[in-house]
Amino acid sequence: MIRVTESPRFKRAYKHLVQGRPALEKTFRETLLLFIQDPYDPQLATHKLKGKLKESFAFSLTWKLRVVFSFGEPGTAILEDIGPHDKVY
Repeated sequence: MIRVTESPRFKRAYKHLVQGRPALEKTFRETLLLFIQDPYDPQLATHKLKGKLKESFAFSLTWKLRVVFSFGEPGTAILEDIGPHDKVY
């Protein structure tokens, strides 16, 4: 089990993304529970990023949406950004 925190950037992007989309908010909550249990669960398609984000990882929220995160202290993850593939990478 991992502890999750959210960066200010993530909070703004999340608020904008789910506004008026309760089904997406529910999908995020369900996916986040899966991530907390096992950040590398195959359903998440977690992968390490390259280039300017080489210290970060991402997992899939939907077919088009990704959550970018990094590992902090042992047992913690920081959610950094959320949005479409082309926007967050």
